[in-house]
Amino acid sequence: MKQKALKVLGAAVIVTAGVWVGMTMAQPLEADSAITPGTIEDPVVTKSYVDEQIAKLSGGVTAPGGSTGGSTGGSTGSGGTEASALEIVELPVGKTLMVSAGGEAVVRVGKAVAYSSDSNGISDLTGGIDIKSGKDVPTNHLIWFPRDGRGIKGHPDETVPLTLMVRGTYTIK
Repeated sequence: MKQKALKVLGAAVIVTAGVWVGMTMAQPLEADSAITPGTIEDPVVTKSYVDEQIAKLSGGVTAPGGSTGGSTGGSTGSGGTEASALEIVELPVGKTLMVSAGGEAVVRVGKAVAYSSDSNGISDLTGGIDIKSGKDVPTNHLIWFPRDGRGIKGHPDETVPLTLMVRGTYTIK
């Protein structure tokens, strides 16, 4: 019985000593940095500053509203950032909308067919298919133009202008 009491007492002393050493020797976790937000070490920036820096990196100038400028006169400029906004385009009967590589279009009103200067076509991202030259382009499908020399024109039976939404540089021929 005496041995059992000594074992329990020894265990209690060891546990107590461990707790005491842990409390006195361990240093509390403290944040090493006393950096205050808004100082030179941690500046606070505005959205307009971030937009300006992004525009500088992408080579364009951001408009005051935060969006990049669109195009006027039926054809976007040669800059890639100018073409980031969707533009509503009315394509006259008998004309072809030629979209530069990487451009996108959505046929909103009218019947359209794909045009390609070679044997390949345009990509229907909504349907997940390749539309060959002369084949119908479905309305409200996102169409991607992988290379130059491709476009959309009105169906031969179409008697009204096509209405499209276009993102990217384009010309009307």
